[in-house]
Amino acid sequence: SGWRPGKARHQSRGRGRPPRKMSHRKFEAPRHGSLGFNPRKRYNYHRGKVRAFPVDDQSKEPHLTTFMAYKAGMTHVARDVDKPGAGIHKKEVVEAVTVLETPPMIAVGLAGYIRTPRGLRTLTTVWAQHLGQDFMRRMYKNWYRCKKKAFTKYAKKYEENEGKDIEAEIARMIKYCSVIRLICHTQISKVKLKQKKGHVAEVQINGGTTEEKVNFGKNLFEKEIPIDMVFKKDEMVDAISITKGHGFQGVIARFGVSRLPRKTHKGLRKVACIGSWHPSRVRTTVPRAGQYGYHHRTEINKKIYRIGKKGDEKSCTTEKDLTIKDINPLGGFPRYGRINEDWILLKGGVPGVKKRLITLRKSLHERTSRDAKEEVNLTFIDTSSKFGHGRFQTMEEKQRVMGLRKA
Repeated sequence: SGWRPGKARHQSRGRGRPPRKMSHRKFEAPRHGSLGFNPRKRYNYHRGKVRAFPVDDQSKEPHLTTFMAYKAGMTHVARDVDKPGAGIHKKEVVEAVTVLETPPMIAVGLAGYIRTPRGLRTLTTVWAQHLGQDFMRRMYKNWYRCKKKAFTKYAKKYEENEGKDIEAEIARMIKYCSVIRLICHTQISKVKLKQKKGHVAEVQINGGTTEEKVNFGKNLFEKEIPIDMVFKKDEMVDAISITKGHGFQGVIARFGVSRLPRKTHKGLRKVACIGSWHPSRVRTTVPRAGQYGYHHRTEINKKIYRIGKKGDEKSCTTEKDLTIKDINPLGGFPRYGRINEDWILLKGGVPGVKKRLITLRKSLHERTSRDAKEEVNLTFIDTSSKFGHGRFQTMEEKQRVMGLRKA
């Protein structure tokens, strides 16, 4: 009943023969699970690695590009939206935010790199004269049994020959190197965790000439680097961390494939067909059971809503909420405790569990979207208890409402 081009094309076996297609399947669907995250294996290290630093712009002043923080927990905030033309313009929205504790980092060394056709090659490394215990513990596997002699011979170079050996290495770095990175460690002793070994990382110095970079890094030796020296409010950053581990999981949880019908033989939480007869092997694109979680992940474009300073009792006071309170909720953050150092408020969530190290990096490219350029004005920061329904914002409010209670 009428000629259909598609029907004639597929029925013909001569000149109009279609190209070879995949075998027939009853239902069409996109694949489950991105192949871009393969292999889904446990990461070898506990600290997220910065695999790419922002592009260096020598016209700017020398500055640091990354910072290390510890995840404390989450809360929510209310803010006024400033987006002319949008439906939520000049309206109040509630958003989830992550709280990270950011004790100041300590600079302990400089590493100089030379660009080669095969990538960067380390030319030399210069260490500070005095190194803290948080860093020294990282140099040993067993601290109380060791002799604690690391870097003692190196420190004598600052006294011998008036430190000419150190100056020679710095001059060599200025002459030949094109990439300068500052070796920093966290002050984990200031965070109320069981661990005493500080986390060590290289932080690339961008901006200025090589000599300016080296002098900038050398002047930071043995000094504290606060969070507001690296990042500012309303800036867009990337969060690099290790996700929460879930152990060995099946294909339903690991890839999100559909369950099979109820009466399926030998289980239904499976992949029905893991491949054709030939090639006679299971391809890497087929979902299989295995490790799920504890993967290295980078989440980009996290906006900084607020940076709080240590000891500021009014750090969570806003124009509309004049209550005197800090970031700590009633009872502290579950599975973390109370924040006693500087802290930072990021929009949304970041990878990893509580207490995990989060590496914050400046965006690889300057963000020009409306979200990136918007100036955030917080009207309320929730500090109610995160262990329950959270009825009160401060202990004074709770005592005022509930009155005298049994001791």
